[in-house]
Amino acid sequence: MTVTNGPWKRRFFTIWGGQSISLVGSSLVQFALVWWLTVETGSGTVLALGTLMGVLPMILIAPWAGAYIDRWDRRRTMIIADSLVSLVAFLLLLAFAAGTVEVWMVLLAMLVRATFSGFHWPAMQAATSMMVPEGHLARIGGVNQAMLGLANVVAAPAGAVLIVMLPMWEVLSVDLITAVIAIVPLLFISVPSPERKASNERSLRKEMMEGLSYLKGWKGALSVIFLFMIANLLLSPAFSLLPLLVIDHFEGGAPEYATIEALAGIGMLAGGLALGLWGGFKRRIMTMMVFTLVLSVGVTALGLLPADLLLIAFGCSLIIGISLAMLNGSMMALMQSTVPFDMQGRVFALISSGATAMMPVGLLLAGPLSDLWGVRVWYIIAGVPMAILSMIFMTIPSVIRLEENAREMNSQRSAAEGEGIVK
Repeated sequence: MTVTNGPWKRRFFTIWGGQSISLVGSSLVQFALVWWLTVETGSGTVLALGTLMGVLPMILIAPWAGAYIDRWDRRRTMIIADSLVSLVAFLLLLAFAAGTVEVWMVLLAMLVRATFSGFHWPAMQAATSMMVPEGHLARIGGVNQAMLGLANVVAAPAGAVLIVMLPMWEVLSVDLITAVIAIVPLLFISVPSPERKASNERSLRKEMMEGLSYLKGWKGALSVIFLFMIANLLLSPAFSLLPLLVIDHFEGGAPEYATIEALAGIGMLAGGLALGLWGGFKRRIMTMMVFTLVLSVGVTALGLLPADLLLIAFGCSLIIGISLAMLNGSMMALMQSTVPFDMQGRVFALISSGATAMMPVGLLLAGPLSDLWGVRVWYIIAGVPMAILSMIFMTIPSVIRLEENAREMNSQRSAAEGEGIVK
């Protein structure tokens, strides 16, 4: 696989900078909306539904989105997706300004925003692997995770301050301003797209099935996807229920919740920078497995801590952030360096869809259970099994050799295409 020639750093980081600023704005608005739902309803079920609105599109439309992204111009896809997300924020802003907003409107806005973001994320990741040389992908993955962490560091306390000082409609306006900053660089800088082979003559369903066939043929890939399906079933609801853990168990408020989010962000920033410098273990899958284990232990600790040990909970949040950065940055670098350019939209979307497929089940279970038995229970239900599974998966040969298996399969695929066997 080859990367576009030329001064890639200037082009890539100009686009990356705009996207990063937009990420901060979106994270700030997301924090404000989650806190608004928490204060308005005090319900774990509603918070779980809020998260569910964000993941349903990843399950239902991501496979289709991935196939379209492999057909469409990726720069144009990002511009349109960013613009539509901003439009939804604007409509919700009008509802808040008019004083007519209701819980269902906020939940619907979360659903629609996530739907358009489902096109933006695979397009950006697929474009990244064509703009960045393979040897730098792990470091760029670390930088991306550091940026996610910085977004949380800035967004959580800034959101806590703004929701006290300003009406919600003014808080939402931040999303519009930062979206413009993200779109402008895309108007002037080219983003490479792979060559397509008579895409208009092939059915969308066939292209989706090609992505699925690729994953089936990749030894160990389905096992890893299964592990992260379980992780999303168990761990994602724990993150969604953090506001209630702060209020009901630790007896805190917006400042304490903002501190936990900010410390997770600092952890992601530190973990991302460390990954950017270190690059992770030689086998990226081992970096993923080790930090999945650390993440699981951190979540378990949050559920076990007594109410008077909030400071230790802050420390757990820091460790969780570091683990997330190491895990996600290594995973994205692994995928970008192994999956062929012309299939990345489909494969990334299918992986994302599969990994998030169990989240609705977890959210629908976690919300009512936390209302019934207390929010701490879910953290133990989530953390202990994931810690055990992480250790088991580190002993499976096909998982440990995941990257080698991909390169062997790609080599065989290239040879078959050269002989005209694969069309």
